[in-house]
Amino acid sequence: MTYADLQLKRIAAVQSNLCVGLDPRPDLIAGGDIESFVRKVMEETAPYAAAFKPNMAYFEALGSKGVAILERVLADRPREIPIILDAKRSDIGETQKYYAKACFEHLDVEAVTLNPFLGYDSLEPFLAYEGRGLFILTITSNAGSQDVQMQPCGEGRVFQKIQDMALRAPEGSTGMVLGLTNAEPEVLDKIADLPLLLPGLGAQGGDLQALAGQGRKAPILVNVSRGLLFAQDDRSFAQRAQDYRDQINAALNA
Repeated sequence: MTYADLQLKRIAAVQSNLCVGLDPRPDLIAGGDIESFVRKVMEETAPYAAAFKPNMAYFEALGSKGVAILERVLADRPREIPIILDAKRSDIGETQKYYAKACFEHLDVEAVTLNPFLGYDSLEPFLAYEGRGLFILTITSNAGSQDVQMQPCGEGRVFQKIQDMALRAPEGSTGMVLGLTNAEPEVLDKIADLPLLLPGLGAQGGDLQALAGQGRKAPILVNVSRGLLFAQDDRSFAQRAQDYRDQINAALNA
């Protein structure tokens, strides 16, 4: 089974394309108990989660304690929910092999985000793990995506050269990160039917209507982090997740 097959199976099981971003910010967590906070988020949102996406930065910033928290949480997680490790690793040769080992063997996640700037051979150590998935940064959700990713390159743009690497990879293994804030029609029309991870909904202000009528068959995951974890309202994590699930479904089925 390819990663795309696994992800489609989960999407179908819960009728949800919501990816729950796990970005624990100590300054916003009452009492500072990060592990309990993350576990509560995962427990409450599990019925609506197509995937969980822990961001390594928030755990690494706590040092060995934070990494240990992530290790314990992942060890106890519901195995039917794919984990996308938001690590954005990028290197060459043996170093990248060890990054792949850390992600797919030690943390045992189903997918990982990668920076493809170093070229296709930097993806190959991760592609060696059959059934695991890669999401390569293609068009990110920040304003600086205009600096490189959207620049002209040959007859197209830089992001299309990145897409060529995803198309070159074994079928079902590799998708793209596409910031919802930059998912304009002229961009989406150039994006192949590959797995998509779309950050930018919620606090970043991405517009779900950009996804309407796309008719894609590959898995689509819309990530929500701050808007789900730290919204200034009285709703539970479960209620927020259900609301985002419904918003995403409405847009995709429009």
